[in-house]
Amino acid sequence: MEEYIEKYLQFVKGKHLTKNTIEAYARDLEKFSNFLQNREEEFQQVDEITIMSYVQNLIKGNIANSSINRNLVTLRNFYKYLMQNQFVKESPIINYELPKIKRNLPEVLTIEEVEILLDMPDTDTYKGLRDRAMLELMYATGIKVTELLNLRIFDINLDMEYMICKGTKEKERIIPLGSVAIKYIEEYLSLRKSMKDSESLLLFLNSRGKRMSRQGFWKIAKAYAKDAGINKDINLYTFRHSFAVHLLQNGADIKSVQELLGHVDIAATEIYYSITKKNKLIEVYKNSHPRA
Repeated sequence: MEEYIEKYLQFVKGKHLTKNTIEAYARDLEKFSNFLQNREEEFQQVDEITIMSYVQNLIKGNIANSSINRNLVTLRNFYKYLMQNQFVKESPIINYELPKIKRNLPEVLTIEEVEILLDMPDTDTYKGLRDRAMLELMYATGIKVTELLNLRIFDINLDMEYMICKGTKEKERIIPLGSVAIKYIEEYLSLRKSMKDSESLLLFLNSRGKRMSRQGFWKIAKAYAKDAGINKDINLYTFRHSFAVHLLQNGADIKSVQELLGHVDIAATEIYYSITKKNKLIEVYKNSHPRA
C-alpha cells in the first residue's frame, strides 16, 4: 500500500495544496495503512466492512467526529485517485455515510478584550513592537496565521493602505489596512532596518531571524492573553473569528466579509452571522426583560 500512498502524495503535491494539507493526507493514510497491517489484511481485500471497522477503531481512540470525517474524506479521495488510474476497480468507501458533525460556534473575543490584549506588548522593545504589529495586522485583516507568516515586506503597501495576501492555491486577495495597524507596521519596519535580519523578504521573523512557526505565534498570543487576564481559549483562529464577528456586528454585509476572509463557500462565513445573531438576542433580552 505504501507504493500507492507515495504515488497519491506526489499527485496531490502537483495540485498546489498547502504543506499542512498534504501532511494531513499523509498522516491519515499512514494511520489507515497501520490499521490494515495490525489486522494482517491486504490492501486489495479492503471492503465496506473494513472501513466500518476502521471507523470503530477511530471512535475507540476518542477521536472527534470532525477528525474522523477528515480521515474518511482523505480515504475517499485516495480511492478516487486509485480508480481513475485503474489501480483498483472499485472504492470500498464510496457508499459509506460520513458521521454527522455537531458544529460548535467558534469562541470570539469582545472588542474590549481585543483592545486589552493588543496593549500588552512592550513596544519600547524590538520584540514587543514586532508582536504588536503582528497582532494588530491579524485583527485588522482577519488573515490566517499561515498567511501572516508568509507575508513579504513588499506585500504591504502602507501609502495606499492595503496588503496583498496569498491564500489557498496561491489565490491572491487585496485587503484594506486600518490606520492603527499601519502605525505599528511603520514603527516596526523603521526599527527593523537596524536589525541583523533586515535583509530577509519575510515581514515577520522569530528571535533567531528565521521564519516563525505557527506554534511560535500561538505561544506569543497565548502568553499575552494570559497577561491580559483573558480566560478564553486562545487558538490560531481567535483573531480571525473576532475580526469577522466584529465586522458583522458593526453593519458589514456578509458578502464583503466572505471576500475579506477568502472563503470560497459563503456557508463558512454564515457561521459568524450565527454568532452575531446570538449575541444580538442576548443583548436585546438583557436590555428588555425586567428580570434580566
